[in-house]
Amino acid sequence: MMEDLKYPIGRFQAPSKISDLQLRSFINDIRFLPSLVEIAVQTLDAPQLATPYRPGGWTVTQVVHHLADSHMNAYTRFKLALTEDNPVIKPYDEAAWAELPDVSKTPINISLTLLHALHTRWVSLMDNMSPEQWERVFTHPEHGETFFLRQVAGTYSWHGKHHLAHIEKLKERNNWQ
Repeated sequence: MMEDLKYPIGRFQAPSKISDLQLRSFINDIRFLPSLVEIAVQTLDAPQLATPYRPGGWTVTQVVHHLADSHMNAYTRFKLALTEDNPVIKPYDEAAWAELPDVSKTPINISLTLLHALHTRWVSLMDNMSPEQWERVFTHPEHGETFFLRQVAGTYSWHGKHHLAHIEKLKERNNWQ
């Protein structure tokens, strides 16, 4: 049960080969995420936004702010990979970021606006990348792995849907309209 609450759409499974059609699907998932998150939270009141999506999990507010933080990092990693040869990216402590005052003291509409703007820029970048650019890479020092940008698009397609499902499943379990 806890695994279902933590991973409502399952754990990320990276495809061994990503077709152009799959890549388009990943980009569209990223394109539409801000609107889907906004729709998911628009009727929630302050106590609902302060509810964790699972025991020991983040609140809805923290999830929304986390999406903005995480996707800003992803966008930056894309740009680094496109402008440097196999850069080593900087990891960050996402749990610590979720506890900072900009998360607890900032209304979620700020991060929703940020997600809309950020995803517009990110999707514009991805829509205009050449096949060669999609083969660019960065190295993640915590994993000791090199990631192709095609893979990263898939990871963040999943990441957005994963956190959107946290919110939607919480609403469903609590019968929140």
